[in-house]
Amino acid sequence: MMREQSADILIIGSGIGGACMAAGLSTSGASVVILERGEQLPQSAHARNPRSIFVDEHYRPKEMWRDAAGLEFNPGNYYYVGGNSKFYGAVMLRYRERDFEDLTHADGVSPAWPIGYHDLEPWYCAAERLFQVRGALGQDPTEPEHSASYPHPPVPDEPAIAAARERLRKVGLHPFSLPLAIDIGRWLDHAKTPWDAYPDTRTGKFDAETAALALALAQPAVSLVTGAMVERLQLDRDGSRIAGAEYVKDGERFVIRAGTVVLSAGAINSAAILLRSATERHPGGLANRSGVVGRHFMNHNATAMLTIDPRKRNDSVYQKTLGINDFYFDDGRGGPPLGNVQLLGRISAPVLKASLRWVPDFVLERLACHSVDWYLMSEDLPDPESRVHVDGKSIVLAWKRTNMTAHRGLVRRMKEVFREAGYPIVLARAFDKRTPSHQCGTVRFGHDPATSALDPFCRAHDHPNLFVVDAGFMPSSAAVNPSLTVAAQALRVADHIQSTRFAA
Repeated sequence: MMREQSADILIIGSGIGGACMAAGLSTSGASVVILERGEQLPQSAHARNPRSIFVDEHYRPKEMWRDAAGLEFNPGNYYYVGGNSKFYGAVMLRYRERDFEDLTHADGVSPAWPIGYHDLEPWYCAAERLFQVRGALGQDPTEPEHSASYPHPPVPDEPAIAAARERLRKVGLHPFSLPLAIDIGRWLDHAKTPWDAYPDTRTGKFDAETAALALALAQPAVSLVTGAMVERLQLDRDGSRIAGAEYVKDGERFVIRAGTVVLSAGAINSAAILLRSATERHPGGLANRSGVVGRHFMNHNATAMLTIDPRKRNDSVYQKTLGINDFYFDDGRGGPPLGNVQLLGRISAPVLKASLRWVPDFVLERLACHSVDWYLMSEDLPDPESRVHVDGKSIVLAWKRTNMTAHRGLVRRMKEVFREAGYPIVLARAFDKRTPSHQCGTVRFGHDPATSALDPFCRAHDHPNLFVVDAGFMPSSAAVNPSLTVAAQALRVADHIQSTRFAA
């Protein structure tokens, strides 16, 4: 027998999408319940210990997924209050105006969105205020129009990174200050470490928990239930509206009923929940008349690049303050787009040890001391056969990488540029399927119910009280971090729900 609960609005997931929905709806007067599968990240010595994080993998989930060949792998998909944002690099880049339009790449076309940049622009501003973004305008040649300045000045370059910035300027590039959701003073006061890929135990990073969720939970009508594993959505008697959700907590089964349901479990898990919720009337899963749920999975093509100058020592602590978009819309020689480049958090010997376990520690230490570390990111194009399946309670992720011509071109181009800038040794290593941190595209939005699951406000075409608000709604991945775009769309959707009084 299941225990029954009720709310006006149910939000499933407390990552960027769910937390920003909660923040946007927190003053609506409606009762809002957020279900989160994980618990709050505890403060512990592991949180700033690179060996615990990268070598011992203390924080990685215990679950296993399968790939298209049936081989199991352990995904880097985190389950805590705040979701994957607890480990994110806090980069809050806007998508560029042309990212919302058809854009031709070497291996295909990135499709247009059902909304344009200017539909989202005021919500980008609101999200930047919510996450207290530090940034500077006027440095990036691809920068879209901003109707407001960043709330705070940029996080300063450390001396070694300021020198790297100058090297890149001298070879004709336009390095820009990354917009970052980080209070660097608070972060470093706690411990002198990078923040990228480090868990945030509420010590200076503005993520889904510390920015949006904290604002929402300040309202008495908003509540959070942790350790709540949602298994499926329930339909009402006529099969058109979502009645609520079934979840398990501490071995006990619950059903929570709500007038409005927001699914924000992440692009992979939101698709899995919809597919697991299949009924006789909806055998392909809920919100899936079009058949697109679970399809068009995208995850940025990404490579780590170490630029090494044995003559120079990199003594930076956090490092991650620069981005490069000179090859975002073309290769600099009249060719198609290549992608974005940005600094990684400072790479230390324990971080390298996670991938190079056979290399002696003293070699890795010397390598780390003389390297500046970069993240190269290219757009992954939507393919209907790149998809999420469910097999009982197991997730099968059949990711078909696309647009690798562009990504290989970006790697080659950056090797050329970095060598020209005076780095004699340049090493590169691609990220693998264990890092689905920029997952998107599995519950895409659009105008046509035949080719999309959601309308432009992320409302399901098939179910008038269901919204899916995480990176699953994105019809393209662009080539920059998706967090700010998810936050902006969530605030836009929350405003739409309130303005149409849909939750009443």
